[in-house]
Formats: sequence, C-alpha cells, structure tokens
Amino acid sequence: MDLSALTPKTILREARSYSRKLWVRVAIMGLLSFVALGLTQLIEGFVPDEIATMLHGDAADRLLNIIANAMLAVTTFSLTVMVTVYRASSTQWTPRVHRLILEDPTTQNTLAVFIGAYVYALMAIILRELGVYVDDRAFVLFVMTVLVLAVIVIYLIRWVLHLQTFGSLMDVTRQVETVTVSGFKERLQNPCLGANALTDAVPDGAEQVLAAESGYIQHIYPEALNEIASEQGARIYFLRNIGGYVFVNEPLVAVIYDKQDGDRDAVEKAVRNCIVLGDLRTYDQDPRFGLVVMGEVASKALSPGVNDPGTAIDVIGRIGRILSLYKDEEAQDREDEVLDALYVPPLDPGDLIEDGFGALARDGVQIVEVQQRLQNALAGLMRHPDEELSRAAKEAAVLYLRRAVQAIPFEPDQDRVLAAASAEVRDCLKTATDQ
Repeated sequence: MDLSALTPKTILREARSYSRKLWVRVAIMGLLSFVALGLTQLIEGFVPDEIATMLHGDAADRLLNIIANAMLAVTTFSLTVMVTVYRASSTQWTPRVHRLILEDPTTQNTLAVFIGAYVYALMAIILRELGVYVDDRAFVLFVMTVLVLAVIVIYLIRWVLHLQTFGSLMDVTRQVETVTVSGFKERLQNPCLGANALTDAVPDGAEQVLAAESGYIQHIYPEALNEIASEQGARIYFLRNIGGYVFVNEPLVAVIYDKQDGDRDAVEKAVRNCIVLGDLRTYDQDPRFGLVVMGEVASKALSPGVNDPGTAIDVIGRIGRILSLYKDEEAQDREDEVLDALYVPPLDPGDLIEDGFGALARDGVQIVEVQQRLQNALAGLMRHPDEELSRAAKEAAVLYLRRAVQAIPFEPDQDRVLAAASAEVRDCLKTATDQ
C-alpha cells in the first residue's frame, strides 16, 4: 500500500501483517535453504583435509534423496489435511473462523519447513550433479543435511501433536479467544489507537472526506495519518471505528483545518491511504470482531442440527474472561505520546456485550442451562470496577432475563433462570413487568 508517510510503527504493523501469510514464511524458509548450502561451501574451506574426506559423496546423496522424496509426499499430505480442516471448520462452526485457521502459526511453520527442506534437497542434488560438491569433500554437506533432517523430525513431531486437536471445537474457540485477548490488550495499551478519545460531537464547520469505495474498515495507520495531519494543520475526527461498514461516498472522517493554507488534497489522500477498506472484517485492531465470532460459534452450537449447549456454555465463560479485561479508554494513562491530530471513538461496553452475547442469548433463549450461565457471567461483569461496563452488563442481563422468562413455558424452569440472575436484575425485571 502506498502510504503518504512511513513511520516505524507503520512499517512494523505492515511487517506483522505479512508475517502471518503462508507464502512469506515459505519464501523465508526457501531463502534459508540457499543460505545453508552457501554455508557448506564457506565452512568447507576451513575444515582440515583429514576430516573433510572422512565421508564419500554417496552418503550425502542417500540422505538428500530421502529428503526430496519424503518432503514432497509429506507436504502434499499436509496440504490435504489443511484444506479438509478449513472446510470442516467453516461448515461446523462459522466461516469467519476459516481465516483465523489459515493463519495458524504451527501449520504455516511446518509447511514452510517441509517446503524449505525440499528446496534444499533439490538444490543440493543439482549442485552435486554440476560438480560443485565433489565426492572427496562431502563431510560438511553430510553434516548440514543431517541438521536439516533433525529440523524436519522436530517439526514433524510438532505437526503430529498439533493434528490431535487441529480444527476441533476446543482448538477453534481457544484460538479465537487468544487472538481476541491479544487485540483487546493491544487496544487497551494504546487507547483509541493512540489518538484522542472522541466522546463529543464533531465540531461545526468540519469538512467531510467521503469513502472512495464500500467496505469494512480493516486497518488504520494512525501514526502516518497523524504526521500528515500535523504538517497540514488539520484535526481528523473518525466517524467510523475499525470494523465499521461504510458505503461509497459515505462520510469516512471529518476534518477541521486550523491553517488556511492547509493542503486539503494531501490530507484526503492520506486518509484514503491510511484507512484500508475491504470486503471482510479482520481480527487486527478489531477486538469486537473476535467477540462476534465467539458468539457465532455458540449460536451455531445451539442450532437444532448441532444441539450442543455445552459449547455455548463454554463460549459464555470465554467471552466473560475477555470482557473482564475492559478498561475505559478515555480514563487510561497513555504509555506513548498521544496523536494530537486524531480523534477516535472509544470502544462502547454496550456494543462489546451485544457482540459477544447477543446472538447466543437469542438463539438459546429456551435452553435453561445456557440462560443460567449467561446470567452468572453478566452478574460477574456487573461487579467490574468500570462503571460503564457494569451498567451495560446490568442492562443486558435485564433484557436477556426478560426474554428468557417470556420464552420458557415451564414455570420451574423460569424459576431456575430467575435464581441464577442477581437480585438487582430480578428487581429491575419486576419493576419493568409491573409497569
């Protein structure tokens, strides 16, 4: 992407994004195979003749042929397993999990090692045929090939152990929870993406920058955008947060120019370059998306075709753990300097609770065990030290309890759900019912 300004954090964010792509890891391992072959030539010159001539070239040839033949078969098998798991996960849980499994680091590293070893063996065989590695001095090549074999064995063991749970429900929910927790912690360590919290209305007189295309806001590069805005004497107010959907020609940001000679074209270009739109939501910078996916997994488990309330109960606990990390972005102390030219809306605790619990609360409305666990989780969040989150949890608990009591026909089951709710929620429900 052509950024208007490059900053160290922008470059680091781009590097992190590329590091999760399979082809990047494969390319790195392929380059390392060439490096390993180059090292054998370099080291060979320092090895004494009596050691360098200990082994004949046939010993290395046998190992290289084994690697070349085995890695082709193992890589094909691994790719078949990957495709099968990806399709099964998308069908059983939610299609949004598919993209997370695609970025599974163990799978990517294993495939990269297998392909890198295959490239190493092929290139070594070619160099042997060209006479670069002679039969009388094959000791270093043999030792390097043994080291490559050792790496293959280590990753093969890791891959076999990984396959025991790869694509299973527990593995999927754990991965989603892990990536969501990571996104939450990153957001809380850098409140509002490092910008000012936009809690009031946008000032009058602001000029709007319209979206050039329709799509979800996938990434924001705030450091680069802040640099351009500061140079042009502009203040940029985000009208949508990451994960929001905008249509073409819909306002994307609002800009106030403090300098009359500010270059408006440069600011608009920076806005469109530093706010990346796409057809899908991503987990990067968007902790709400992880909560949505967790809720979808629970909702799918509650469908008549699956009928697995235990999964929904497990997901409720995981969502509760994630939400317990919440802190008010506006009230937090900043570790780094605030990006003074940018204003970003903080996360809304009500939206977070709805993202995580909304779908499963509706789809599991008649399942007593699910409603009991849901009320327990919300009661715990009501004791959270943040007042906004506590209030949002209370409002959600009252709403979900009201819906459940109306949907569950058997009175003893209603009593069980009511008993699971906190006394404060029951009082609010009673007041609402009396009115």
